[in-house]
Amino acid sequence: MNRPPAAAPRLDATVSGDPGGILDAAEQAERRGMDRLMVPETAYDPFLQLARAADRTSGIELATGVAVAFARTPMTLAYQAWGLHAASGGRAVIGLGSQVKPHIEKRFGMPWGQPAARMREYVHAVRAIWHSWQTGERLRFRGDFYTHTVMTPVFAPDPVPAGVPRILLAGVGPLMVRTAGAVADGFLSHPFTSVGYLTGQVLPALAEERARAEAEGAAWTGRPFEVVGQVLTATGRTEEQLRANRAALCERLAFYASTPAYRPVLAHHGWEDLHEELHRLSLRGRWTEMAALVDDDQVFDTFAVAGPVEDVARAIHGRWAGLADRISVSQPDAADPGLALDVLDAVRALG
Repeated sequence: MNRPPAAAPRLDATVSGDPGGILDAAEQAERRGMDRLMVPETAYDPFLQLARAADRTSGIELATGVAVAFARTPMTLAYQAWGLHAASGGRAVIGLGSQVKPHIEKRFGMPWGQPAARMREYVHAVRAIWHSWQTGERLRFRGDFYTHTVMTPVFAPDPVPAGVPRILLAGVGPLMVRTAGAVADGFLSHPFTSVGYLTGQVLPALAEERARAEAEGAAWTGRPFEVVGQVLTATGRTEEQLRANRAALCERLAFYASTPAYRPVLAHHGWEDLHEELHRLSLRGRWTEMAALVDDDQVFDTFAVAGPVEDVARAIHGRWAGLADRISVSQPDAADPGLALDVLDAVRALG
């Protein structure tokens, strides 16, 4: 892959995007020297919250981490991303994910099918739209899933001096991972990703597909490819806080491990039986029992890091430095967001 020499990883602050806290979170992240602010798409639209953050920050990059691609057409996504990019002075980074079939069809009411092939075309379509806006060239995109051939001047935004946004793609299964290497500017590892799975399955596939795109002279390969590590973390300023955050993290781990789309990660470690048991319990809503199954030192430590801030930072640095270009901390939803910044500060101090 066309990547720069190994260096200290950049640090990305991931925040919930809650409208009541986004401005303070953005200001804190920039003030404490974070390189990027990432907002996932959960209960709130990340583009709206990042646009608000753009008005209260000046240098930090603003990223969706991730936005649900298939909940939008490529044109819809292109407009939202371009608006954020223009409003922030060229600081937008667009992280995309596919979500799973029930959410796309039954929550968003959008079509589903061949997600890896669809995502590959989706990224090409978005880039074609942006190219039309940036250069004034006629829009002519026709694919198997999407067609975009109408763009009159009144509906075309002005070019952005900083150039078009970067597109990062999230993935877990092998097909989506390969899609990221083939068409994206970077890869967002899912929080439910072990170092073993990353080094054994993900990085080789990314490198192979990226090398093919570079050999073909794909325009976007002029930018270095980046790998973003999102690390599940439980810490606290007191023992009580640490215990509560670890317990909440076990619940999230159990949820991830019960999801069929994430089975390849467990299969890499020979834990298919654990997935089957967790999936069976999830269908019955037995969440407490599920959390107990992953509150095991071997399973928990494979996917997460827990302990005091300094210990957590050393563990993250030891696992991810040299593998990921960027590191973000993924905490339980109720955890103090300042703890994540403390951990990232401590990672920075390790070099």
